[in-house]
Amino acid sequence: MRGISLAVFMLSALPLGAQTAALSDAGLKEWISAFKPKAVAAGIEPVFYDSAMDGVRFAPKVVERDRNQSEFTKTIWDYLATAVSDQRVSNGKAALKREEKALKAIETRYGVPAEVVTAIWGLESAYGTFRGSDPILNSMATLAYDARRAAFFEEQVIAALMILQDGDTSAAALRGSWAGAMGHTQFMPSSFIDHAVDWTGDGMRDIWGDDPRDALASTASYLKENGWISGQPWGVEVHVPDGFDYRLASRDSLKSPADWAALGVLSVDGTAVPDHGPAAILLPAGAQGAAFMIFENFRVLETYNTADAYVVAVGHLADRIGGAGPLKGDWPRGDRALTYDERIELQKLLTAQGFDTQKIDAKIGPLTINALRNWQVSQGHVPDGYASLRMLELIRSAG
Repeated sequence: MRGISLAVFMLSALPLGAQTAALSDAGLKEWISAFKPKAVAAGIEPVFYDSAMDGVRFAPKVVERDRNQSEFTKTIWDYLATAVSDQRVSNGKAALKREEKALKAIETRYGVPAEVVTAIWGLESAYGTFRGSDPILNSMATLAYDARRAAFFEEQVIAALMILQDGDTSAAALRGSWAGAMGHTQFMPSSFIDHAVDWTGDGMRDIWGDDPRDALASTASYLKENGWISGQPWGVEVHVPDGFDYRLASRDSLKSPADWAALGVLSVDGTAVPDHGPAAILLPAGAQGAAFMIFENFRVLETYNTADAYVVAVGHLADRIGGAGPLKGDWPRGDRALTYDERIELQKLLTAQGFDTQKIDAKIGPLTINALRNWQVSQGHVPDGYASLRMLELIRSAG
């Protein structure tokens, strides 16, 4: 237990509910003292650490929000209705025009389209309107002390301290969301350290102020350093033909657009998708929803946020800002999203019936989708991997 107090160690051993009740400002202060050697070993000056952490206070609402966020559920079509609303599209066009000179120069340097950067700006902070006002050090220290995801948030505490020590901003201005995302495009502290740039040349990487240019350039830098391919779209809306083998709609099934066209997968205007490289077919709402042919840049956008709905929203908003129309495919609007408990139940039932999801975490990602698809094949259902309430009911009855 070297480097950590007995009280903090005992807290981490309690059940989650008991941990929440046991957390306190006094406990956080003890955690701050125990954490100091690790921060100093990472390059934070001891005197600076004491000064910066002196005003840090326990934030119980941050813990509450972090523990409750897994209950949030929304269908992709409801999410897109807000994320890519006509108002957000209109505001995005205005924001791009307002910052057009900088955005075009950023695009030239990093190869990331101005519309994509603008779309992320729009989704993350409504084009700078809502940048967050929570003190970052309070939030990150509170979540590190909470111990559920200690390693990740300890990294964020050190990164936030490094930002202050390097002089990129002041303690008063180091603010963002309750979860630690900061500035116009909501960088986590560690992402700031790794990818932020000083576009304006004033000696500071200022993603918090009213001037968005450092934040916009930092976003393009982030995407470029994570593998953005210049000239490649994130994806293209497509139509899949009757009789399509839905087992092919997998992130692991990569084909050229020409090969997909030979199987009848065409753009919604009926033509073959241009050759932008290997592509997969994404069905975020199953066989009854819109379909997309997605490319490597989809994966790059996932490094910003892993949710498929978020990536589709960024890509579609960027397309709309660039002049494209709404999606043409429809959605199974009679469905509702599964609750957290239902997603856990789905994973447990699939695993119990011999279709191992490998994780019981309520996240309907590729592992669960593949397990569900294999179950659907075994039962003679359309193997689209769509985790609907109807599928859950069928799996219940098969158990």
